[in-house]
Amino acid sequence: MKNPPPQKPEEYVKSAMKVIAANVQTIADELDYAEVNSLVSDILSALQNKKRVFVMGAGRSGLVVKGFAMRLMHLGLNVYVVGETVTPAVETDDLLIAISGSGETKSINEMSTLAKAKGTRLTSITSNRDSTLGTISDTTVIVKGRTKVSGMDFMERQVIGSHISFAPLGTMFEISTMIFLDGVIAALMEITKKSEEDLKRKHATLE
Repeated sequence: MKNPPPQKPEEYVKSAMKVIAANVQTIADELDYAEVNSLVSDILSALQNKKRVFVMGAGRSGLVVKGFAMRLMHLGLNVYVVGETVTPAVETDDLLIAISGSGETKSINEMSTLAKAKGTRLTSITSNRDSTLGTISDTTVIVKGRTKVSGMDFMERQVIGSHISFAPLGTMFEISTMIFLDGVIAALMEITKKSEEDLKRKHATLE
């Protein structure tokens, strides 16, 4: 029996986008919104008390936190991305938001531990509540990573040769976290009565 012809690239693209979108919807429905409210409260407290906010993540999660930092800046927060050359040292009562799907990224956990020792409040976004990061955090929001597809998880599909490469490595966590954080920004805009025009006034003009 001849092998079926390969799908066209556009079919892979459309299929991947639909599967990712469906998984994001599932993750949104499964969020613990008490945890989400705690995260929002941490950020509002930093805003109201003029405290500094630090965000950090490694790899693609680092790109996600940079986008989030930009939006927090637009909302009027004093925000820094850990690892940038102009980022100062954390101090007591600062807020640190750390993102790690596994919760076991060594560099993230080491810096989080150092920040905690200085009295910094630590909020984490991870897929693993029982991870090192989840355990040491004051506030933890669980954003699930890969979800099951067609009754099998990723590893099972890899073993039998039926894997679908729609979400390599941590893609599902990173995409879901990015969308989740945009949702957090939307909530903060509503609570603080900020409009899109307000955000635009703080947008960079030297680009």
